[in-house]
Amino acid sequence: MSIRPPERIDGPLGRFGNGFRRSELSSMPERNTRLAKNRQGLSMIRFGIVGTGWRSEFYLRVVAACSDRFECVGLVSRNPDRSDHLGAGLGVPLYGSAKEMIEQGRPDFTVTSVTWEANPGTIEELVQLGQPVLSETPPGETVEELAHLYSLVQNGAKIQVAEQYHLQPHHYARIAYAQSGKLGPITQVQVSAAHGYHGISLIRRLLGIEYENAVVIGRTFTSPIVKTMGRGEPDENEEVVETTQNFAYFDFGDRLGVFDFLGDQYRSHIRGQRVVVRGVRGEILQETATYLQDHVTPIRLPFVREEAGLRGNLEGYYLKGYTLGEE
Repeated sequence: MSIRPPERIDGPLGRFGNGFRRSELSSMPERNTRLAKNRQGLSMIRFGIVGTGWRSEFYLRVVAACSDRFECVGLVSRNPDRSDHLGAGLGVPLYGSAKEMIEQGRPDFTVTSVTWEANPGTIEELVQLGQPVLSETPPGETVEELAHLYSLVQNGAKIQVAEQYHLQPHHYARIAYAQSGKLGPITQVQVSAAHGYHGISLIRRLLGIEYENAVVIGRTFTSPIVKTMGRGEPDENEEVVETTQNFAYFDFGDRLGVFDFLGDQYRSHIRGQRVVVRGVRGEILQETATYLQDHVTPIRLPFVREEAGLRGNLEGYYLKGYTLGEE
């Protein structure tokens, strides 16, 4: 079975365009912001960003790597007079309001990358300005906020939420195999790979859950751990910190979802990820799928990540997809 990741967009740096640090963004060559189409005749994807926080950098790295496909027309900040903002090295202008950015930059859509509290109001403001919105997660904190945003969609607003964990290649491969029927009906999923709504998103897709009711049981556990890495550089000295682990059981009657996540898990060098998917005829345990050829013959197959550019291969370094056996 061959499982390809979602379509990759190659940029002017070929297939190497990722992993830029903030300091490297300023070294990228200036772009012609008036260019409507790239060299292949494809229309440029022009977008704006409301917010200048950590997640905004992700979108600017896309622009830096694929500047013949993407253009950021502006950033909206509470401090529009800053000269050292995230997009300065790419020639991205800073605006004091979404209205000003939209009127002058004319983006195809706008990304919201603001605080949880501010996001629902920011989305609604952009909708009122006639903008399609790509919202960073979460779009709202409460059921009432989410219901209101959904009412905007029902009235014609274009709002998309940037939930992306199910598109990460290793998760994408597991989900595709779980949905293939090879394991039979899926009855249980255990996910210890992503926090909060990201983990729930993976559980729903692996279990095949939509809007069914569930009995939910939650617990937390706090314990010490050696801090190894954060969003920035590692600390010079060893430090033991408290970390909280969140557990939740989602009992849907015929299916069970188990959520388990530790606060340090994304970046800790000593806390790994774990995904278990159990079906009537087999299971996925981490990177291995096991299914029954007949009731006494188990078949075990590894998920193999296929990459170009390794061991002398000259295609360039990029992910080709995942394979599973000979299918």
